[in-house]
Amino acid sequence: MGKCIVQKILEKHIVEGKWEPGKEIAIKIDQTLTQDATGTMAYLQFEAMGASKIKTELSVSYVDHNTVQIGYENADDHKYLQSVAAKYGIIYSRAGNGICHQVHLERFGKPGKTLLGSDSHTPTGGGIGMIAIGAGGLDVAVAMAGGPFYITCPKVIKINLKGKLKAWCSAKDAVLKMLEIFSTKGNVGCIFEYGGEGVETLSVPERATITNMGAECGVTTSVFPSDEKTYKFLKAQKREEDWIELKADDDANYYKIIDINLDEIVPLTAFPHSPGNIKTVKELNELKVDQVCLGSCTNSSYKDLMTVSIILKNKKVHPDVSFVIAPGSKQVLENIDRDGGLTDLISSGARIAESACGFCIGNSQSPKTDAVSLRTSNRNFLGRSGTKSALAYLVSPETAAAAVITGQMTDPRDLEKMGINYPNFKLPEKFYINDSMFIFPEDADEVKIYRGPNIGDPPKSIPIEDIISGEVTIKVEDQITTDHIIPAGSKMKYRSNVPKYSEFLFEVVDPDFYERAKKIRDSGKSNIFVAGLSYGQGSSREHAALCPMFMGTKTVIAKSFERIHTANLINFGIIPLTFKNDKDYDKIDQGDDIEISKVRGNIESGKKLVVKNLTKNIEFEVEYNLSDRQKEIILAGGTLAYMKNKSN
Repeated sequence: MGKCIVQKILEKHIVEGKWEPGKEIAIKIDQTLTQDATGTMAYLQFEAMGASKIKTELSVSYVDHNTVQIGYENADDHKYLQSVAAKYGIIYSRAGNGICHQVHLERFGKPGKTLLGSDSHTPTGGGIGMIAIGAGGLDVAVAMAGGPFYITCPKVIKINLKGKLKAWCSAKDAVLKMLEIFSTKGNVGCIFEYGGEGVETLSVPERATITNMGAECGVTTSVFPSDEKTYKFLKAQKREEDWIELKADDDANYYKIIDINLDEIVPLTAFPHSPGNIKTVKELNELKVDQVCLGSCTNSSYKDLMTVSIILKNKKVHPDVSFVIAPGSKQVLENIDRDGGLTDLISSGARIAESACGFCIGNSQSPKTDAVSLRTSNRNFLGRSGTKSALAYLVSPETAAAAVITGQMTDPRDLEKMGINYPNFKLPEKFYINDSMFIFPEDADEVKIYRGPNIGDPPKSIPIEDIISGEVTIKVEDQITTDHIIPAGSKMKYRSNVPKYSEFLFEVVDPDFYERAKKIRDSGKSNIFVAGLSYGQGSSREHAALCPMFMGTKTVIAKSFERIHTANLINFGIIPLTFKNDKDYDKIDQGDDIEISKVRGNIESGKKLVVKNLTKNIEFEVEYNLSDRQKEIILAGGTLAYMKNKSN
């Protein structure tokens, strides 16, 4: 039996276990990346491990999230990150150099390698044939220290691409179609592998858009073959020596195969408040638009921005629309400038923002009250834009450009009625490259780590006790994201200050949560969360587990969990429990007193756990899907404590 691309890469990296889908394996990580919002805590944890240098082939610390430096906190964190990078052998990408995923694709990604990043959109690297996985910062810190990364050996789903995208239809529309097919839940433990004749019609930037937003489906990652298109992209980056051919065997085995005809793709949009809410753009034609944001790690490449610049050449931004562009990297900005695209965009009335995440995370460009905002980014969760009442729609660059001209949601194919032809241009054979905003590490054992007053040590968890006694502090519905649990935007400057950041837990869902949780914690009881399906969707931010741990949470009971958040809960000693019978979800309410007995003994022996609802005088069974290693971590109180125990 032949092998698929995923199996070929992972088998070369497995250090524990074997290729057996559904079983836990440990893999060697070649490269890591962090960004500043998650990186500060990741490096604090790395320091706590006592490592002298990184042990990966390459690790990069990017500054791309908290670049709007209001107050001292962000600048202090960036100085900390720069000093840590110098001390431990990490490449430092300065603020303004670009978004981690775009820059890593351009300058460091290599086909056949493994990449672990403290950002959920790390799978962007799959666009050039990497196994690139998003994870919590603690998992990345372990990998930098030379430890393996544990995952469930994946079920590989082949996405068999046929045909070719038609004019005005884009890779963004293709991945929105994927979300329509697979939704945002139920795909844990799977990897998408793209194949078929349609693959060769897609450039690397288009492939990267598709692998980037595969994260919204909840899969571990997505990967494309490394072929002639990959070689041309790397050659344009003056990195052709990094190329290897990588393709699936003709008789490769897959968990399932899904056919998608690219020539049947039409312009699509994800409507509020989930990337999985899909409609055709035509269904929403004439919806008045207040804001258009072009950029993010999904659609901020040279190809995306040049496409829009050609559409908008000699056009003006509609007077009712605020139009902002955030190039994905300094390289993109410099190249569209050299090729005339920047002038056309500025002349149209576009506002040019820094090459950073910015509007995607609600860290700038928040729309007006009740606004309709069209965004080429990957998430449109409630309040993520920074304006809770705003309605964010995810669209392609072409659909965004059409709205800029017309002031309303417009199928971009209709632009031809206005005499606007679809832009046809070739990607450059060579990009202008300027790596001056990287600081490459030197032998710097004497570097002093800078720590501003906003930076504290990672809070320490304590081992799980045999009885968990607590109160249901909050009960939430299905598809609660990490944005719901702990917000991004203006609050991200407190990521290095867990006590302060914890004050904003569940702020979007329940503004009174923190005071209630603090009262419960201070009374000596545990804060217990109850949730529906797919709890913990979205960002990899480990603070969605770290802050609850600080607030005394020992367990979350849900109908199901998403992969990264499950791992983060375990890393911080919080037991992810699932209802054996989903109907028991209806038997528990906020404010109920809960008790779970014989926790340690039953987990050690693999026996069932029973939840007693003392308020309602009922009980029900819950399940835990933990490997032997994960059980040890939970019982130790988290990964750092577990590693310390093993080293003693």
